[in-house]
Amino acid sequence: MPENCEASGLRGDMIMNGGGKQLVNIEEEYNNKDSLPALYVHWPWCISKCPYCDFNSHVRRVFDEADYVRAICREIDYLIETSDELVEGSNDRPRLGSIFFGGGTPSLMRADTVERILAHAACRFDFADDIEITLEANPSSVEARGFADLAKAGVNRLSLGVQALDDEALKVLGRAHGVEEALQAIRLADRYFGRMSFDVIYARHGQKLRDWQQELHRVIDLAGGHLSLYQLTIEEGTKYKNLYDRGELDLPDNDRAARFFHTTREICGQAGLPAYEVSNHAVPGQESRHNLVYWRYGICYGVGPGAHGRLLKAGRRMATMAIRSPKRWIDQVNRCGHGFESMEVLEPQQQADEILLMGMRLSEGVDLQRLYDLTGCCLDSGAVDALIEAELVLLSPDKRFLRATDAGFSVLNGVIENLSLALQRNQGTSESSRVIDISCQ
Repeated sequence: MPENCEASGLRGDMIMNGGGKQLVNIEEEYNNKDSLPALYVHWPWCISKCPYCDFNSHVRRVFDEADYVRAICREIDYLIETSDELVEGSNDRPRLGSIFFGGGTPSLMRADTVERILAHAACRFDFADDIEITLEANPSSVEARGFADLAKAGVNRLSLGVQALDDEALKVLGRAHGVEEALQAIRLADRYFGRMSFDVIYARHGQKLRDWQQELHRVIDLAGGHLSLYQLTIEEGTKYKNLYDRGELDLPDNDRAARFFHTTREICGQAGLPAYEVSNHAVPGQESRHNLVYWRYGICYGVGPGAHGRLLKAGRRMATMAIRSPKRWIDQVNRCGHGFESMEVLEPQQQADEILLMGMRLSEGVDLQRLYDLTGCCLDSGAVDALIEAELVLLSPDKRFLRATDAGFSVLNGVIENLSLALQRNQGTSESSRVIDISCQ
């Protein structure tokens, strides 16, 4: 077992200074990246709960949007006003490359709510000239009528939860819209927004591969530059989990699920929408800038109930997690100026695990030099060679990038677990995690 990264040979070119090895300054390294930091805003409410959904969403038909906006703005202020410790560049407004309104069902928000949040964010952040502002929306006719106003409020990219182009499947999925409403919503999104994506779930209850192939071709015909295609998974705490445990859901076994997955990638690739991530396909240049920040382990400010974030603290990543309950979150923001449940500075091993977990989902894979620069960790060459021999991963010719093969993507969780076990720490990077005291009266 090599004692350091030099022995393993799997960390790209070392950063040299005065003949010795050292980690680069992380703030400087990050600012040289193309991906700017992102802001995630969580809207926690839905009209109804889908049976497969385990997101932080709460069923409610009446919303106090004024209280919500005030709390979101105060939480943004908290992050900015404590930026001497939380983020790099405390003398300047942090620069943003993307904003994402997720949920829940953010399209239930009034347009003036979105406009107020964006206006406040623009005061506290420095927006990139071509900032990407995405909002998740349902295709119901009631919500689609608000698309024009959302565009005027500043949203320039819409993510539509279509989920299926089959009325019976939509009923089984618990969706409130039908196919015709979805088609109308897609047309309106094309009209009002510069960019549009929509989600579809496949490997559904009782679905045959040939039926999915036909549906997928129709999906591609309707697509703009981006599609999110998710294989149905059973999550704890959902209605689908109960149905699955009772044997009332007919889902594909692992071999059939793999055929669904590879068929999806093949058809989309042939149509000019290659997979750039496990579940996301795009015309080159139309990838979701916001989600790439997550997968490339960039900086993301997360605000709202249940939101997660990754910030910088003294050159190290800090994980933030907000209270999930909307009422408790708003109460704490009113009392403390923030709704965070925890803030923890991550140790290098934790950061390295997260880089692998997120980055191996990408078709480009993980930048091994950046892994070392951020964490001081590298991969044991013997373990990587074994995965290469098994045709589960590939190294780029310069040995800088490690990515999964098609076969590796089919068993990606196992590949990532093996890579995590192969992580090695460079000597001198023994910092431990540290919880930040954010308590208040």
